[in-house]
Amino acid sequence: MDIIIRQETEKDCRLSEKVVEKAFENEEHSDHREQFLVAKLRKSDVFIPELSLIAEINKKIVGHSLMTKLIIKDGEKEYESLALAPVSVLPEYQNKGIGTGLIEESLKLAEEMGFKSVIVLGHDRYYPRFGFKPANTWGIKAPFDVPDESFMALELEKGSLDNIKGTVAYCKEFFE
Repeated sequence: MDIIIRQETEKDCRLSEKVVEKAFENEEHSDHREQFLVAKLRKSDVFIPELSLIAEINKKIVGHSLMTKLIIKDGEKEYESLALAPVSVLPEYQNKGIGTGLIEESLKLAEEMGFKSVIVLGHDRYYPRFGFKPANTWGIKAPFDVPDESFMALELEKGSLDNIKGTVAYCKEFFE
């Protein structure tokens, strides 16, 4: 099975939104609106086209991942980071390494682009394999009530979160 991971193009958008919708269709901890979030984020000022990726098998889009800018606020101080959300794979293609490929490529590209860290709200048994740790390790908090073990951060540059603490400020599209 040859998996091609590439930057999403404008003509991929409708299909990738369908992938996102189907990926979260039966997810227990979902509002089942992730596809609308993706569409809104694409039009926002936090969107980074190079970090909107799709996975294809035989020219069929089977996965999508998105990273957008966010801010960690500590009083008047602000630190730039990235949000990894959402990561989506069609149910029939899950557990085949597609999500892993999307995340690894996203992290590599983000690092190459000079970003220093990434924040994710996700499965505490999945994301640590990429190096994510509970964000509270660095004194970073979620802007809403979530289990500490599910709200994680990753340093793309060693030590980049050492002197950073505060609350993550997601863009308004995450709350609409």
